[in-house]
Amino acid sequence: MAKIICDDKEVECQADDTIIEPCKKLNVSFGCTSGLCGTCNIIVLRGMKNLTPRTEQEEAMALPAENRLACQCKIKGGTVKIKY
Repeated sequence: MAKIICDDKEVECQADDTIIEPCKKLNVSFGCTSGLCGTCNIIVLRGMKNLTPRTEQEEAMALPAENRLACQCKIKGGTVKIKY
């Protein structure tokens, strides 16, 4: 199992799954869910190595190093702490 943490809430998820559903449970807002709108921009506070590499959509947005689009990430395992 993998885990996403935001503030004082934790949501478990399956390794190799997208983090869309866990992030929805943590009240992250989503718009298009295809990496075009940037609504689901999150800051990864800990565990960046537990996420898949950036997608083309994320690269095109030129996000800061600690930011990711929750709709584009898959968790490889372990724990990822985010801020929204």
